[in-house]
Amino acid sequence: MLTTAPRGTRDILPDEVARWHYLEDVIRAHCRLFGYGEIRLPLFEHTELFQRGVGETTDIVEKEMYTFTDRGGRSLTLRPEATASTVRAYLEHNLPAGPQPAKFYYLGPMFRYDRPQAGRYRQFSQFGVEAIGSADPTLDAEVILLALDFYAKLGLKDLTVELNSIGCPVCRTEYRQALVGYLRAHEKELCTSCLDRLERNPLRVLDCKEEGCRTVTQGAPGLAEYLCPDCREHFRLVQECLKSVGARYVLNPALVRGLDYYTKTVFEITWAGLGAQTALCGGGRYDGLVEECGGPPTPGVGFAMGLERLLLALEQAGIELPGKEAPEVFVAAVTPEENPAAFNLVTKLRRAGLAAEKDYLQRSLRAQLKQANRQGARETVIVGGEEAARGNVSLRNMVTGTQEEVPVRELVAVLKGRLGK
Repeated sequence: MLTTAPRGTRDILPDEVARWHYLEDVIRAHCRLFGYGEIRLPLFEHTELFQRGVGETTDIVEKEMYTFTDRGGRSLTLRPEATASTVRAYLEHNLPAGPQPAKFYYLGPMFRYDRPQAGRYRQFSQFGVEAIGSADPTLDAEVILLALDFYAKLGLKDLTVELNSIGCPVCRTEYRQALVGYLRAHEKELCTSCLDRLERNPLRVLDCKEEGCRTVTQGAPGLAEYLCPDCREHFRLVQECLKSVGARYVLNPALVRGLDYYTKTVFEITWAGLGAQTALCGGGRYDGLVEECGGPPTPGVGFAMGLERLLLALEQAGIELPGKEAPEVFVAAVTPEENPAAFNLVTKLRRAGLAAEKDYLQRSLRAQLKQANRQGARETVIVGGEEAARGNVSLRNMVTGTQEEVPVRELVAVLKGRLGK
């Protein structure tokens, strides 16, 4: 239908957009404190970037990507996430030659063919950070703390940080053998997708949302028992850093995240008030991704959070963000003949830095005053009548109802004084 948005998408109207602007302003100010600069990435990339970076056996690549062939015969994909794109930009623009780690944040739409539900859309907005070029475990702790402090600024409480280490290719080799052996013994209970992944990428089975597979994996061997000394020490230091700043967390051995590029630290930040889908933010370390995308071995760590889900959480927590700002001044014309004069005056006020509005439907003066009230204007300028012949206007305070006559030449100064500007 031409009168409805495609399934999984939605319009964000002006009143709600104002809340988005507030949220984005908080994000930008917060990231500056941590030294992260904004990066703006293409909405689509070569499909191979996500196949190689995100992983061919992930749900995103197998089931959820919006992929198309352009007129030049190239396979392109609307970005389902931004980490792989950030890594591509890092390499394309020779950022390894600059100060390390290179620290980025991004804001913008992502696209996944997913089942729409509360706080989840097929076109959705993400805020994420990426720090590329350092293997220091304090950087893992920093990105977790960046997210926690951001939520604290918004007033969101009772969050849970779930933490795990999924090791590196060295220690995962031994674990893979143990996991495959366990899963082979439960093949009949696994879904078709997990049976297909069993040999290609058995860790993906641990991330399956099918109830039967979840039941099976609850008894699977834990990766923590197979961590190599380097991964074990890295994980210990991440935990030590979090404890040192009072950041509470719980260890979740079942947490593996849904993307193939993760190594060592993985984490999710959850909030129980969201119901079944509790995750607000997820991320971790990806020390092999730069190399997978064609660069030299380079460590990295980051996270992403969906802003629609965050706004839903804030709403359910009773936290109100500022909405659309009301006009400071409303300009009303006594009769239609004064409409051009009202237009001239509203233009003058706007150019003087005052948020001004006027009537565009040629309503009666009484109706215009009601409109000024509905829009929340603090002051209304009434143009016309006997005052106009004296070069004056009437200025009405919409809160107290008091009204006075003011010379047009002094109006801007008077309004700025009343409005505290």
